[in-house]
Amino acid sequence: MTGPAATTAPRPMGTAPGAGHRPAPWVRTRLRATPLAALLTAVLTLGTVFLATAFPRVLDRAADQGLRDFLRDRGTVATSIYASAALVGGVKTLDDDAAQLAAHVGPTLAVAPGGLVYGARSGKSRSLTDPGLARPEGVDPQMGLLYLQGLREHTTLAEGRWPDAPKGTGPVPIALVRDSATTLGIHLGDVLNTGETLDGEAPHKAEVVGILNATDRNDPYWAELSCPVQACLDFTRGKQPYAYWRLTGLVDGSALDAVQGWQTGAQDFWRIPVDVDRLRADRLDRTDRELAAYLTGNTANALANATSRPGLQITSPLPDLLDKATARQQAAAPLAAIGPAGLAVVGLVVLGLAAALAGDRRSAELRLLQARGGSRAGVVGRLLGEGVVTVLLPAVLAGALALRLLPSPRWGGAVLAGTAVALFSLLTLPVRAARLWSRPRAGSGRRRLAGELAVLALTVAAVAEVRRRGVAPTGEGVDPLLVAAPLLLALTGGLLLARLQPLLLGAFARMATRRPGAIGFLGLARAARGSTEGARPSVLPLIALLLAVTTAGFGSTVLGAVDTERTHAARLTVGGDASVVVPVGVPVSEGFAEAAAELPGVRASARIWADTEVFVIDGNGSTRVFAVVADPVAYAEISRSLGRGAFDAAALSGGTGAADAPVPALVSTALARKLGPGATHRLRLPNGGELLTSTAATVDGTPALQGDDRLFVVLPAGPAVALAPELGRSNLWLATGSVDRDRLRDLVRERIATGTERATAFPTAAGEGNEGLPPGYSVRTSAAVGAALAADPLQSAAARLFWTAVLGAGTLALLAVLLTLVRAAPERTALLARLRTMGLRPRQGLTLILIETLPQTLVAAVGGGLVAVAAVALLGPAFDLSVLVGADIAPGLPVAVPPVLLPTVGLAALVSAGVVAEALIAGRRQIATELRAGDQR
Repeated sequence: MTGPAATTAPRPMGTAPGAGHRPAPWVRTRLRATPLAALLTAVLTLGTVFLATAFPRVLDRAADQGLRDFLRDRGTVATSIYASAALVGGVKTLDDDAAQLAAHVGPTLAVAPGGLVYGARSGKSRSLTDPGLARPEGVDPQMGLLYLQGLREHTTLAEGRWPDAPKGTGPVPIALVRDSATTLGIHLGDVLNTGETLDGEAPHKAEVVGILNATDRNDPYWAELSCPVQACLDFTRGKQPYAYWRLTGLVDGSALDAVQGWQTGAQDFWRIPVDVDRLRADRLDRTDRELAAYLTGNTANALANATSRPGLQITSPLPDLLDKATARQQAAAPLAAIGPAGLAVVGLVVLGLAAALAGDRRSAELRLLQARGGSRAGVVGRLLGEGVVTVLLPAVLAGALALRLLPSPRWGGAVLAGTAVALFSLLTLPVRAARLWSRPRAGSGRRRLAGELAVLALTVAAVAEVRRRGVAPTGEGVDPLLVAAPLLLALTGGLLLARLQPLLLGAFARMATRRPGAIGFLGLARAARGSTEGARPSVLPLIALLLAVTTAGFGSTVLGAVDTERTHAARLTVGGDASVVVPVGVPVSEGFAEAAAELPGVRASARIWADTEVFVIDGNGSTRVFAVVADPVAYAEISRSLGRGAFDAAALSGGTGAADAPVPALVSTALARKLGPGATHRLRLPNGGELLTSTAATVDGTPALQGDDRLFVVLPAGPAVALAPELGRSNLWLATGSVDRDRLRDLVRERIATGTERATAFPTAAGEGNEGLPPGYSVRTSAAVGAALAADPLQSAAARLFWTAVLGAGTLALLAVLLTLVRAAPERTALLARLRTMGLRPRQGLTLILIETLPQTLVAAVGGGLVAVAAVALLGPAFDLSVLVGADIAPGLPVAVPPVLLPTVGLAALVSAGVVAEALIAGRRQIATELRAGDQR
């Protein structure tokens, strides 16, 4: 069967076959059709990929900088490698061996530029017997000899000449720094004589041929040397303590034989400072291995052979510092990771929400393509083509910006995180669209319930495991379970809240029916209905906001606990809020104590005699204890305020001061266990005298002694001083209250340090040991100690990173809420326009919008705060904040409402302000536009 001949339209001349109408390119057409949506997608991708790429870089930079600042704050002495050996050879041997030692430092450990210090020193000091030298208590000063390479670059010649080689058996030519010479009364040209040694060795002599000025007394060049730029006042300890001066004479390299003969045990030494700016936090294990090999391993053996010094000894404080640095990193890692982890999850939720809203907006278009025969692969391919422009190009730009703006030697983690976020953003919409070609399956409610139960089971298992085993051991990196547990709790709380929110809002809507007016009921009813829609895009912003609030509240609690515990640890370290310690033999006078008690802010204060040279005598022998003698009333108040060793002052009020009457005493719990039964014991004092004491009570600690459960005895000042007057020469002053450190230090300088006691016997021209006070004096306040503990760059970096992540998470949560509002705006605007035709006033329309949208925000914020408190209660026992605090404290994280309340209210206010702004700005314009256009639906 044949039909009529087909007819075709004539082809214009000059056109090729098949050159008819061509469809417009899909990607260009779609981008032109919805330019605002494409722009928003690109901006959202740019921001999220930039954050995903930047945060690993920020973490790496913060870890490196924290490590370097930690080591730099310890000084050159603590970050150097020290080598020593018996003095052999001359200056050339020293130079060659220094080059060998520096050359064998591994690639991870680098020598600080210009920091190598080496030389030779005498084994011990010799007493100077010349008359006229300063002798604080009649004891001869001690002097050693020192050769330092590079001395002329760090000093200037003030008088005389530079030292040279000794002439025959004559005196050793030496130079002294002016401060040392002035302190001891030594002048240019003086010949210093030493006494005979015990083995009968002949005296040695040294001639002062030069007086030098140190270019910079605080230069690391002089560190860890024996008093090279100033005389040092040394104290001995015992029944008859005394003080004496110690100084160092500087010699030329040609006088090494004189250094060898000055005293037995002369040594060559080298100090090799490590360049801490070259160290990296991710290579601490490798650095530790290289350092171990240099100190006692293969490298040390190779150096001993290369220098021909089999007795070469190499030591360094660095291994302990690196261990502490590792422990600090592990302690700060959870706090540093919780914030970015929360931000990452919120970002993924927002990207998923954006894809869900885009799919919802384009569902009619995609179903039309399906109805017209469009294939799954074809549609998905075209959506991926759109994503190349709106996702991949912004993602590449964001990643390049993050890598450029935040340089770091490690880039793998940053690129991986950025790529993962970009792929998630690219594939979410195509995958959602591909589901339209799948046969709908019944039982979606059961699948949702099964998924929620799976999340709940995973959360319970994570929390139980964290509580069972605690935090991962140090050295194993960030504990992923501890970081994930708060987020899982937040996710579980969000899912539970999504179930409860319709019921709560429905209950509020029913309550609103009893009040006049329909605005409240209508808004709450729409809010409750919106929470149960089939697509449920409104559940995602709720989860995003709840995650942000939970992360902020949990991390804020950790930071707040660190600050609180640090303050308490500082008070325990000081023994109160302020303390004054004086040198041996200098008493804290009653006049000073009275003047100090009158300082502003002082609430309670006490003069205390404290000593460790006290023994408890019992039938089993003697036990060394820490003894405290103080006024019981004042000391009891300090103990109560400090929370350490609180006792009733009446327990120490039974002493009469009679020779045969025992003095009531507080004893530590550990001492009571050691002594066993028996309430009366004898105390042997440092001067040999004895006191009879009776145990009045036991306590676990005392303010004058750091640490709990130590061996100590506390005696009341009245009866104890009456029997042993030397116990009245107090050497410690403690106080509680807001004490000004500068005023207290000035008072110490006026009333003690320049008094008529022992301090006046020692010139202060030799240097000041504690911010203007002579050596041996110490003034401390808990505020200053707390500030020193808080001055940790790693902790500060972790806190800044956490709050930055919280701000980013809050911004993304706000974006999630606004995206939902914008998507629902057309339907809501149409409703309001119809209500306007029925008499709804503009202000009522805005009120309706706010009633409909704000409850979800407030419920999510409150729920997030409650989940944060629950997370602290459940996970708190697993936290040990000792490293973050900077002192040993009991493990655990206490539950506190204020740290959770502040970020909860802040994020709720931020999101609520965004909702109100959207309602005010967009609501009026959209309603007016809808009214002008009329209802054309």
